[in-house]
Amino acid sequence: MITIGIIIGSTRPGRNAEAVAKWVYEIASKRKDATFEIVDLKDYNLPLLDETIPASMHHYEHDYTRKWAEKIGSLDAFIFITPEYNHAPTAALKNALDYIYTEWNNKAAGFVSYGSAGGVRAVEQLRQIMAELQIADVRAQVILSLFTDFENFSVFKPAAMHETYLNTMIDQLVAWGEALKTIRK
Repeated sequence: MITIGIIIGSTRPGRNAEAVAKWVYEIASKRKDATFEIVDLKDYNLPLLDETIPASMHHYEHDYTRKWAEKIGSLDAFIFITPEYNHAPTAALKNALDYIYTEWNNKAAGFVSYGSAGGVRAVEQLRQIMAELQIADVRAQVILSLFTDFENFSVFKPAAMHETYLNTMIDQLVAWGEALKTIRK
């Protein structure tokens, strides 16, 4: 059975990403085909990229980088929870992606996004980044609107249909995660 990390892609005070991640976890943890855990970027406190050697060289100088690499290395697939800021994913998420390299390779990813336009533009950019990190991203995704899925833009109240979309995305993610695990062996 694979392990899937639900990565909270925002560190902003008052963020909505934590509530979204908990909702994803509640639904995902009912499944019997994978295990799930929430991975909060706030817990890793990664400063703006400060490793002197490129991540692709796999030589990490700092303890926080090694801790982050160990966590990501222990996972088989990822669900990225991402808001959209100015048509893009958060700087914190991009920074966390750039910190390491080989730990991402040959794994699968899915996306749950939110924003005024559902976060779709942030995911478009993340899909390009995934290709460079050798992460296979699944087609299905969950798109949440700040206007209809959040009361007063801050209290998460997702429409019932999103659970179906989430399970479809997880079905694809588990299949791809299992397949890619054989490549890593």
